[in-house]
Parts: sequence; C-alpha cells; structure tokens
Amino acid sequence: MDKPLNPRQAAIVRRVEQSGHVTIDELVDAYDVTPQTIRRDLTLLSDEGLIARFHGGASPVNSTENLSYQDRQILNQAAKERIAAQVAEQIPDHASLFINIGTTTETIARALMNHRGLQIVTNNLHVATIMSPKEDFRVIIASGEVRNRDGGIVGEATLDFIRQFKLDYGIIGISGIDEDGSLLDYDYREVRVAQTIIEHSRHVFLAADNSKFGRRAMVRLGSITQADAVFTDQPPPKTIEDILAQSDVRLFICDERQAEAV
Repeated sequence: MDKPLNPRQAAIVRRVEQSGHVTIDELVDAYDVTPQTIRRDLTLLSDEGLIARFHGGASPVNSTENLSYQDRQILNQAAKERIAAQVAEQIPDHASLFINIGTTTETIARALMNHRGLQIVTNNLHVATIMSPKEDFRVIIASGEVRNRDGGIVGEATLDFIRQFKLDYGIIGISGIDEDGSLLDYDYREVRVAQTIIEHSRHVFLAADNSKFGRRAMVRLGSITQADAVFTDQPPPKTIEDILAQSDVRLFICDERQAEAV
C-alpha cells in the first residue's frame, strides 16, 4: 500500500469484520460522507484485499465459511421480505415446489402461508416447521444428514430422495453470485442438493438480495442462466443484467417503492 489508511477507512475495515456485512447506505449514515466517498473507500479497500466488495456494500474476505445462521437470519431482513412477497405472487395455488436451504427461502416459506393446496418438498427443517401446520399443505421432508448449525439436510440420501420428484417450481437461495453469473456457495454437499433441485424443477426461481452480488464463496453451484426468474431488491450490476437479458431470464426488482404500491 502506497499510503496508510485514513481513520475512516480503517474504521470501515473493522466494521466489516465485526458485522460480517455492511451496505453503502449504512456507511454513509455512520460516517456522514457522500455515497461517492464510500464507494471510493470500498474500491480502495477491495483493491488492497482488505474487504470483499459487492454491489451495494462489502463483506469480509472469506470464501470458505458463511456467516452464522443467527447473523443471516437478521441480515437484510426487510429486503428478504420484499423478495419473498414477490416470489409468492408468482406461485399459483395447488402448485408443487422444492424449497432449499437458506434464510431467504425460509422467509419465502412464510410468505406462501396464505396459498392453498401447495405440495412442498424441502431439505430445510425450518421450512418444514413453518409450513407443516397448514392443513391443506402437504410437506415432504428429504432424508439425509441434518446440519446442526442451520437445520439443512444434505448428503447422498438427500440427492437420491430429491431425484424421485419432478415439481413445478424450485425455489433456490444462494450465498454469492460472481461477476460472470456463477452461483456460489460454501458447502459442496449443499451445492449438490441445489443442483439436483434445479434439474428436477420445471421452473427455477432464484432469490438473492443485493448483498449476494459479488460476494465470494468457494464452491460453484452453476450459472444464474439456469434460473427462469431472478428476484432481488436492487438492480444488479450491469454485467449481470446483460447476462440475464441475453439468456431470457426474467428479473424482478423488489424495491421499497414496489412494496409500498402493493
């Protein structure tokens, strides 16, 4: 580094490391500077390898381990709820669907509770707990090994179980989306399950809030072009928009203005 970090930049690095995720808006409020100043700070810190820059914010430089389940539950919750409401609007009553592991998909499960006659196959214990009390829902839970950290079910038995079905919709959450459209996650076994869900779904809905764009994770799940529709809360990077347009993938921007109009 040619010159040392200024106090604000050093504080940003500490904040990112402590919180696991920060947005540009949060940093603007915290340090009373313009968004342009924060963007320059984040670009410099990213170039120095001190943080991982993503569209709209930053996270720690760590491609091998996800945030804790408790942290992910509260991270960007308002955005997840807007995304969930939009996904739920696209699911008709009496549909069959896969729902995979993740706090975003759990939020979608809650948004689907006013539907009728859904049939759900899931490898997420929390999703099963949320949806099973509804008398007209049929909830089928996959076999396999339960991860104690987040209630996800993974393993060879899970793959074999999911391959028995062909469902209308696969609702997929993801840990990161690279600039080239690669879908990224942290657990190889979870990735294999998600790949199998995609293969056995007639329509694939990818739900990802803005923090997932540019976020690093070490295992490649597939490509964003495998989705039929992508649901997020802010416009993604231009490169991603171009990839989606070229592959005829529908893009739903679930921002606050849309939420107020509903």
